Amino acid sequence: MADPSLYRAVLWDFGGVITSSPFAAFNALEAARGLPRDIIRRINATNADDNAWARFERAEIDAAIFDREFAAEARAQGVTLDGASVIACLSGAVRPQMVAALDWLKAAGIAIGCITNNVPVGEGAGMARDAAKAVEIGDILARFDVLFESSKLGIRKPDARIYQMAAAALRVAPAQCIYLDDLGVNCKGAAQLGMAAIKVTDADAALEALWKLLGTGPKD
Repeated sequence: MADPSLYRAVLWDFGGVITSSPFAAFNALEAARGLPRDIIRRINATNADDNAWARFERAEIDAAIFDREFAAEARAQGVTLDGASVIACLSGAVRPQMVAALDWLKAAGIAIGCITNNVPVGEGAGMARDAAKAVEIGDILARFDVLFESSKLGIRKPDARIYQMAAAALRVAPAQCIYLDDLGVNCKGAAQLGMAAIKVTDADAALEALWKLLGTGPKD
C-alpha cells in the first residue's frame, strides 16, 4: 500500500489531462472524413520513435513538413488524410476540475510540474489556436513550478530523461512523484522510474485516485 507521506510532487501531462483529449477530436475528424476510427492514432503509433508525429513533437520538423510526411504515412495505411487537419485537432477544452486541483495542491504546499509532448504550432505550450485561448492556457501553465515541453527540449515522453529532469528541477526523487497522463505508454515510462502513475481516462476518477495516493484532498 502506498505511503501518503511519501509524495512531495505531482507531475501532469497537459493535453488529455488538464484539457480534453485530442483523441475525441481525432475520432470526430475520422467520422467526418469517412475514415476508420482511431486511424490517426494507429498512424502515429507506427514507427513510434521516428515517424512524422514523433519528430514533430521533438521539433525536428516544422508544420509544413509534418503535413506532407503525415499524409505519406496515411497513404501507406491506405487512407487519405493531411497532417494540417490533424494539427487543427490538438487544442482541447480546459477541464475546470483539473485546474482546481492544481490550485488546491499549490495551496497545500505540494510541488506541481507539467511534462507535455507538444508540437511547434499555435500559441504557447498548449498549442492554442487563438489569442483568447492562449491567455487562458498561459494562466494555467503559470501555476506550474516547472514546465517541460518536448518541442523545446528535443526529448519526448516516454524517454526517461524528461521525467528525471522534471523531478530534479523540483528537487525530489522520482519515487516521491505522482504522474498523470492519458497515454499508458507515458504512464509506464514514469512508473519504470518509480513514480506512481495514474492513467487519465476520466478526469474525476483520476482525481479520486490522486487524492487517495496523497491521503488528502479538497473534500477533507
